[in-house]
Amino acid sequence: MAEHMSGGVSRRPKQELPEDLSNVEFETSEDVEVIPSFDSLALREDLLRGIYAYGFEKPSAIQQRAIRPIIKGRDVIAQAQSGTGKTATFAIGILQTIDTQIRETQVLVLSPTRELAVQIQKVVLALGDYMNVMCHSCIGGTNLGEDIRKLDFGQHVVSGTPGRVFDMIRRRNLRTRSIKMLVMDEADEMLNKGFKEQIYDVYRYLPPYTQVCLLSATLPHEILEMTSKFMTDPIRILVKRDELTLEGIKQFFVAVEREEWKFDTLCDLYDTLTITQAVIFC
Repeated sequence: MAEHMSGGVSRRPKQELPEDLSNVEFETSEDVEVIPSFDSLALREDLLRGIYAYGFEKPSAIQQRAIRPIIKGRDVIAQAQSGTGKTATFAIGILQTIDTQIRETQVLVLSPTRELAVQIQKVVLALGDYMNVMCHSCIGGTNLGEDIRKLDFGQHVVSGTPGRVFDMIRRRNLRTRSIKMLVMDEADEMLNKGFKEQIYDVYRYLPPYTQVCLLSATLPHEILEMTSKFMTDPIRILVKRDELTLEGIKQFFVAVEREEWKFDTLCDLYDTLTITQAVIFC
């Protein structure tokens, strides 16, 4: 939760970054606690009900480590790739943090694509199904009037792409006075797509001491530069690549020499194996 920026300059002392980051190793903070179950997280009852109704039984590795620091208000840097449960990680943290009695935007989630922004909205609404939470996806390519109407009505959570979100803030339809948390999902992808300036523009409008949570598959220098300006003493949760295999899910591949053999190979697999649920890239 770094202090507010004015004219692009942070009011807090800048954290010095080493010039050469090629040999720097990033490790999980020593004070990260592993919480083995959702029941042990002391979540509100209506949220816990939504988690189990969604089909979750046990938190994933990143959920065991990141949900509690988010709930406690700490700034968080989490290395997380798709399929690790990262979206539910910050969605649960968001839902535990917001006050649904206040019809104001309290959490802002930025992501690199419209599709991801909508997916995040769906997860927040599904997990918060028993909380009467309001979450709007604020993305380009959609009806501007609908955005304005929804935002003027009041939303607890806004999930969007940096360009449209900044436009809505600048138009004063997205009010930032009650925002207490900023989540940046797939931060490295946002920078790759050229959203750096817009992210900084959005941040300048947020209240001082806004909690910041950043999720990224990689941690290039630009990401670390951003965290040094936006965050104060962040908790680091960095998962090694060989630890990212999903628990309880078997993964294997079959090398098929010819394109026309793929369908028959797939049929042979189904004849041989008992498969209840599967994701197939063919």
